[in-house]
Amino acid sequence: MQEAYDTASEVNNPLSAGRYIQLGPFQIDQQRQEITKNGERLKLQGKVYQVLMALLEKPGGVVTREELRHRLWPAETHVNYDANVNTTVNKLRLALGDSSDEPIYIETIPRKGYCLLVHPKITSTPRPAAPQLAQRTGELTQIHNSGEGKSTDIWIIVGVIGLILAGMLLGAGLTRVWISHFAPTAPWQ
Repeated sequence: MQEAYDTASEVNNPLSAGRYIQLGPFQIDQQRQEITKNGERLKLQGKVYQVLMALLEKPGGVVTREELRHRLWPAETHVNYDANVNTTVNKLRLALGDSSDEPIYIETIPRKGYCLLVHPKITSTPRPAAPQLAQRTGELTQIHNSGEGKSTDIWIIVGVIGLILAGMLLGAGLTRVWISHFAPTAPWQ
């Protein structure tokens, strides 16, 4: 007989053993409610994250569609629960790179619910960062995209244009000096 999981209870919640959950290449930070894949942050909507957490609380067990309905929508909410549960689970599968035809993470249990196929590892410390080069590249991309590196880019362009103009002026001046000193004089002068 399976034990019922109460998400409010620390005793019954296996995820309370640590802040971080590792699931293959994914790491979930429960405190920040973030999921990363190999160090790259994924964007999960609130309900998609809640479905993931429900599955993580019962690895290998079936999370029923009814459990998901109660978890995702208050009792007084009137929506097409079946369609919305399907859509939310499909969004989670898409984020995880999973499929319903050949599941790696989430298996559909017909007319019952869903099952997490991979057992998570719960820790108090985060997974070591991706290789430093990839991490540094990500930092540089963030700096460039945030605009902090744009003023540097403009000064580089201005400097290159200045050097080109200075070279042209120097070339023109040297040409003028050469012509005035070394050019043959016309015989009629």
